[in-house]
Amino acid sequence: MSAKARPAIQVKRVYAAPAAHDGFRVLVDRLWPRGISRAAGKIDLWLKEIAPSDGLRKRVHGDPAYPASDAAWVAFTVDYAAELAGPAAAAVRQVLDEVARGPVTLLYAAKDEGRNNAVALRDWLLGRLQ
Repeated sequence: MSAKARPAIQVKRVYAAPAAHDGFRVLVDRLWPRGISRAAGKIDLWLKEIAPSDGLRKRVHGDPAYPASDAAWVAFTVDYAAELAGPAAAAVRQVLDEVARGPVTLLYAAKDEGRNNAVALRDWLLGRLQ
């Protein structure tokens, strides 16, 4: 990959229609989304090991300030980054290997399109690739 080429990592809600430019589609949620089959969602890989831990997920969803609070979002991204650098390192390597082969779309089920684990993961991965 040249210094100017930006890795193709995008995020998309799993309920949105798959597109040809999505490339390799990875579900990055710990829980399977309701009403979606692997075939209908065109999910190539369910990588629940890269999702936030149950403890982090429950803490975040139990916080009434999240996702509107900037402080709650920052706290989540910091804690999630620690998990990505530690327990989820093998899963991170798997995603980075796919990114090296071509476009990757990180799929999530959350309703908030701007603040969710797939957005945090994409930003963290892009930071590692620069």
